[in-house]
Amino acid sequence: MCGIHGIYRLDGQGVEPGLLSAMGNVTQHRGPDDEGMHIDADCGIAMRRLSIIDLAGGHQPLSNQDGSLWLVCNGEIYNYRELRTELQAKGYVFKTGSDSEVLLHLYDAEGDEFVHRLNGMFDFALWDARRRRLLIGRDRIGVKPLYVLQDGSRLAFATEAKALLALPGVKAELDRSVVASYLHLGYVAAPGCIFKGIRKLAPATLLAVEGGQVREWRYWRLPTQIDKESSEQQWIDRVRGQLEESVRMQMVSDVPIGAFLSGGVDSSAVVAYMARHSSQPIRTYSIGFEGGVAEALYNELPYARQVSQLFGTQHREIVVKPDVVGLLPMLLWHMDEPLADTAFITTYLVSQFARQDVKVILSGVGGDELFGGYRRYLGAHYASRFHALPAWLRQAVAAGARRLPADRHSGLLNMLRLAKGFVATAEMAPDERYRSYLQVLGRDVVSQLMLAPSASGPDPLDLAFAGAGREDDLNRMFAVDAETQLPDDLLMLTDKMSMAVSLECRVPLLDHDLVELAAAMPGAIKMKGGRLKHVMKEALSDILPDDILNRKKRGFGTPMGAWLKGELAPLLRRLLAPEVLRARGLFRPEIVAGLMADHEANRIDGTDPLLALMNLEIWSRIYLDGRAPDDVATELKTYVA
Repeated sequence: MCGIHGIYRLDGQGVEPGLLSAMGNVTQHRGPDDEGMHIDADCGIAMRRLSIIDLAGGHQPLSNQDGSLWLVCNGEIYNYRELRTELQAKGYVFKTGSDSEVLLHLYDAEGDEFVHRLNGMFDFALWDARRRRLLIGRDRIGVKPLYVLQDGSRLAFATEAKALLALPGVKAELDRSVVASYLHLGYVAAPGCIFKGIRKLAPATLLAVEGGQVREWRYWRLPTQIDKESSEQQWIDRVRGQLEESVRMQMVSDVPIGAFLSGGVDSSAVVAYMARHSSQPIRTYSIGFEGGVAEALYNELPYARQVSQLFGTQHREIVVKPDVVGLLPMLLWHMDEPLADTAFITTYLVSQFARQDVKVILSGVGGDELFGGYRRYLGAHYASRFHALPAWLRQAVAAGARRLPADRHSGLLNMLRLAKGFVATAEMAPDERYRSYLQVLGRDVVSQLMLAPSASGPDPLDLAFAGAGREDDLNRMFAVDAETQLPDDLLMLTDKMSMAVSLECRVPLLDHDLVELAAAMPGAIKMKGGRLKHVMKEALSDILPDDILNRKKRGFGTPMGAWLKGELAPLLRRLLAPEVLRARGLFRPEIVAGLMADHEANRIDGTDPLLALMNLEIWSRIYLDGRAPDDVATELKTYVA
């Protein structure tokens, strides 16, 4: 695990070592244990290393025997032992015990097709000196990020966008063409990037530079073929077996390893199978919040303790009242791009806590997408029942629902929020209904909010819907999530927040074999009778108790909406004051004021829209105004003093 970066000079000029060092210095948090670089005239590749496998011998860049191939790789290859044995049988000689070295010899043996053999999370850069060719790529699901900058003289890449800002001639400028999409979704979808001139390499993508030409292509896509022949019991058995195998494979490590444990189905499943394949007690880590009713809704510690006791883990938990004002500038610097998902705060805090003991952590991220764990997947299920009502009754219900209050941080008001959202979308076409569940702000509201429309590329959700299968509504929604929110929101924040404290976070539920298995499962079985995660829960019924399997779902976030009405209200008002908005020149102050008033009065739950706007302003002060995160934090604290 590390951060990688590099430069290919398209103009034939040599690469300066100092530039690679400067890029690496920016991302030292990703790899505090080691650093290295290799320069061959017009190409230079480099890394910062967090040592996980082959601590002494895994220094990068790695090379083959004759020095014609060089590699830097960020992440882990979980099937490297099997691949290593196969390659040794073919005569390849390994110089290290590193998992990454298999990439070099696989590429030599199979060319670009080698990537199909890898099971892991990774981004890499491989220099083929024989062909004067640079090849970079990302893993299938997009667990590891990779940013690219290309102009007339060079192509540069880095695991974090901020490393590219260290290059001469690169200025932190806002790409206004992605702002509307950011407000619509709450994150910047690939290939977009908040920085002008920088883009994200999409998941499952390779990019090659050879002879001055740049070529880019996808090597894998989520399968769309549904298997309608297998029985429910066959699916349960397959899921059970693959879940266990995915967790077992991802436990490989030469350093202490642990697991995040919320007491939900996903993290509990990971811990259960880790315990089965470990001779020592598993280390588990949980987080809760101090405070009132809103904070209590996010407290899952009793469930986590129950699972810990069941599997005899070495359990630690932390109860926090986070200094959100002090944290946000530093966390947004690490994130590179703003987002409207409060899980990045929680993920950082629990990662920081776990890093006291371990360098590797396993997380349950991805289970909700694979197996139908979100309430939004129930839209079609309930719409069919709603449409069975007489038209006059549906109209009356819709009229009443529009007047319901909404607040996700109150048990009753959250139920009303969900009901209000469902009724408002019940008459929509399936794709638009699902968009309404995903969006932070509707496209019409975004248009009203923007001071001036700017040219933008294709809508990310439109592209995702166009590429999704049409045979199965639930799997269609999963396919959209896998192209958008999963890599560009959940996995992005998981990577950035864990690596901010030099912690490697693995996601066994997103093993690509398990992802492909879930994609082929009919939605009617996956979420049978409207039961979220039906097959997964049945697969786990022999190892997890019913009160864990069937407990009410909680999000891994913070009670931000309640804080924005309470202790953070002064911060919100100052950051989104009319004079601040006018100075930035992006948004209409009166529309922003309306959103704040509606949130305060519970007419809407405005947590995500307001957080999106607030985080964009904090991000702007750091990156556009060139201020240090600590300096911005000091200023923000005066707002709430």
